[in-house]
Amino acid sequence: MKLSSLRAAALIAAGTLAMTALGGVATAEPAKAPAVSSIDKDGRNWNLQVYSAAMNKDITVEVQRPLDESKPAPNAYLLSGLDAGEGSASWQQQTDALEFFSDKHVNLVLPIGGKGSYYADWKQEDPVLGVNKWQTFLTEELPPLLDETLGSTGKNSIAGVSTSGTSVLQLAEAKPGLFGAVAAYSGCAQIADPIGRQFVKFSVETWKGGNTINMYGPDNDPAWVENDPVVNAEKLRGTELYISSGNGNPQPEDIRYYTEGNGPQGVINLGLGIVIEGATNFCSHNLKNKLDSIGIPATYQFPPVGTHYWPYWEQALKDSWPVLAKGMGI
Repeated sequence: MKLSSLRAAALIAAGTLAMTALGGVATAEPAKAPAVSSIDKDGRNWNLQVYSAAMNKDITVEVQRPLDESKPAPNAYLLSGLDAGEGSASWQQQTDALEFFSDKHVNLVLPIGGKGSYYADWKQEDPVLGVNKWQTFLTEELPPLLDETLGSTGKNSIAGVSTSGTSVLQLAEAKPGLFGAVAAYSGCAQIADPIGRQFVKFSVETWKGGNTINMYGPDNDPAWVENDPVVNAEKLRGTELYISSGNGNPQPEDIRYYTEGNGPQGVINLGLGIVIEGATNFCSHNLKNKLDSIGIPATYQFPPVGTHYWPYWEQALKDSWPVLAKGMGI
């Protein structure tokens, strides 16, 4: 036997002995399945910790149960914007959404986490924003767990604001039929063209420090087109749709909101609120044009005023309730 062969045989034998000494043949740990890790109940308000196998961590999901928990209810998902409910810019802290839904026979579902992610499945881990597989979590992992845990009817709606106004359309297109109704408030549906792509980059990179290369790849990567709600609008057929956006024209209350007590930064924020809402209005009209061209109906609300902030979205949520309810069969 050649010396090289002897060395190889010795290494194999040594490895076998080492494995035997450690208790036998090494085996991989079985994959942990998605599951509800814990539930903390405070009356109708439940705090769920839900393990995501895709992201290998627990995700907080807040649920407001219906008044009558003895009867199955549909699930109404409500997504916050770029902060993803992690900060004060959330439905819970900026609106009366919980109160509005308190007399509705639904489970109000508010996932917490995923800031700057657009609730997307990213190609790879981001040094700043980490592992993001939110599309998988929200369309594959979470829905069956909620149906089982809450005794749901199996019907769902989803609504989102600002960046998540894009996300809710993407999620509905990723799994047609999962959400019977979708409401997008001040979102920019187009992401594959230069204008839409720049809007995503501005949100993810400038505001949250992430890198869209890790999200969808370089500008010519097919993932941008594959995840563009306008390009893939046909997948929304059969879904109840509500699309709204202001046009960027500020009202006196907008100016007070942005500027009072905020000094020069308030003026800057007002300017951003005007520009961003004007951009989402442009995007929303492009979505309308695409849906009209392929014969998909939707409810639109395009008032001739409005900047990019919460009081408008609070009202839009209430205005969209009939559409959401219809999609959930109630």
